[in-house]
Amino acid sequence: QVQLVESGGGLVQAGGSLRLSCAASGRTFSSYAMGWIRQAPGKEREVVAAINWSGGNTYYADSVKGRFTISRINVKNTVYLQMNSLKPEDTAVYYCAGRATQSSSATPYDYQYWGQGTQVTVSS
Repeated sequence: QVQLVESGGGLVQAGGSLRLSCAASGRTFSSYAMGWIRQAPGKEREVVAAINWSGGNTYYADSVKGRFTISRINVKNTVYLQMNSLKPEDTAVYYCAGRATQSSSATPYDYQYWGQGTQVTVSS
C-alpha cells in the first residue's frame, strides 16, 4: 500500500507556471504507475497526465499536451507535474493517484490510491 501527499498548488495568473509534487510512502512506489487527476466544480474527474512505473511511458490529455509534463524519481518516491502556460480552465483540485500495476491508465477509477488533493486556481 502507498500513501500520497501532494504539494505545490496555489493561485497563479493565466500564462504562469506551477509545479506539483507528490510524495509517496511505502517501499513499493517504484512498481506503481502514477497519475495526476483533476476535478473542477461540476465536472467529471479527468486524468491529465500519467506515467508508468519506470517513467518510460507517459500519457497526456489533449487539453494539456505541450503544456504539462509528468515525471518521477523513484529513489525519492516522488512524482511531479510541471504545468506551464496555465489557463483559467485548468482551475481544479489536482489529485496524485497510484495504481498497483506497472502500466498507467487514462481512467480515473483504475487508480486505487489517492492523495488529499491540492487546489490550483488560474486567474484571467
